[in-house]
Amino acid sequence: MDFELAFTDKEITPWGGMALMKRMLDHLKFGEALKAIQLPPKKSNRGYEPEQLVTQFMLSVWCGANRFEHAEVTRHDPVLKELFGIKTMANFKAIMRLFKRFTQQDNDRISGQMYRWMFDHLKLDGLTLDLDSTVMTRYGRQMGASRGYNPAKKGRASHHPLMAFISDTRMIANCWLRPGNAYTSNNVQAFLGSTLENLGSKRVALLRADSGFSDNDFLDHIEEKGLNFIIALKQNAPLQKALIDAQGWWMIDDGIDLVSFEYQAPSWSRPRRVIGIRQDTKQREEPKGKTLSLFNEHECWKHYRFSTLVTDLTLPTQVVWRTYRGRADCENRIKELKYDFGADSFCMKEFWATEACMNMVMTAYNLMSLFRQAALRSTVGKVPHKQIQHTLNTLRYKLFAKAAYISKASRKNHLNVVMDVKQRTWFEGVWDRSKAFDKPVTFSPVFDP
Repeated sequence: MDFELAFTDKEITPWGGMALMKRMLDHLKFGEALKAIQLPPKKSNRGYEPEQLVTQFMLSVWCGANRFEHAEVTRHDPVLKELFGIKTMANFKAIMRLFKRFTQQDNDRISGQMYRWMFDHLKLDGLTLDLDSTVMTRYGRQMGASRGYNPAKKGRASHHPLMAFISDTRMIANCWLRPGNAYTSNNVQAFLGSTLENLGSKRVALLRADSGFSDNDFLDHIEEKGLNFIIALKQNAPLQKALIDAQGWWMIDDGIDLVSFEYQAPSWSRPRRVIGIRQDTKQREEPKGKTLSLFNEHECWKHYRFSTLVTDLTLPTQVVWRTYRGRADCENRIKELKYDFGADSFCMKEFWATEACMNMVMTAYNLMSLFRQAALRSTVGKVPHKQIQHTLNTLRYKLFAKAAYISKASRKNHLNVVMDVKQRTWFEGVWDRSKAFDKPVTFSPVFDP
């Protein structure tokens, strides 16, 4: 079939589903929150308002941008411009100039206020806090980019941000950008203090972290604060010998054994409860843990993979182990931040500008997480409270990428979404739930001792 080329002046957007996010932002009073935190002001009367630039940046991220130049896609969308009430869309260079005006003090103040504002909309006490770090490879000469631990690109310069996640809500509680040669636990005590401030009145019931956070100073610090914790340990020589000498291993599943014992590392100030886990490679297809380097040639131990946890909890050993396993979800959050939100792509020459970009990406992530958990209440089968957690990439094609145009009738604006009849009822349900933020959103705690 042959076609003739024709054009239309009708203003149509491929992102009609973004009206759902706009509806949620309005009910959250996000615009008022941006004004209250006092972003770096514009330097010219002809410049764009910083609140508009931040909103436009996050809108571009939600629509798939992972470079500043990609913001041009939403800039030339007349329907999105009208939908978000923007008089004139800014180009991407204006957004970059805004981030360049951020200082370290601006980042600390603004990000802290945004996190506290966000968690004020949640009705939940007794949070599960997960600490983690990641590597973001850099290809230029950005400030702070240096050679350090980089398993994907060995020898390549990178940044090494420190991150805090709230497992109960699948949201981010803090993020600090650091040079690539920073060790995992560098300045972690100050980071934890900043994170607790970001949570406001919310109480942390459990802290989980990997072995990079297991040094004695940090353990003493969280014990002084009265925080319950489960932290993985590095399997150095003394701990390996303690695992081999431990008595009372018991099987909880095929090829999985647990043991609990008191142990004091040479660098620790006192003994602590340690839980050992060993998995048999003969019975498990993908066993977790590592071989014991001191005993990897011993016939009795070479086919086992070991891992260890230190905790102050008095719960049964199996409960502690299963509770810590939920921390693995951090890796999914980090992957989504990188692949769907472009967290490691918005990089500028100035260090604090890059951190400002990252903080706004974290805000965009938290808003999207709040939306999909409060507005998308689809359950898996008949299991109550178990929700499908679609990634942003899936939501773009399932919900947001909907052709639409705006029309006026009876002195009202109408968003006309092009959608199959079978999907309209479901979309209307999401539309109604996207405004249900007049009261704090209630979540169930992951850890309830």
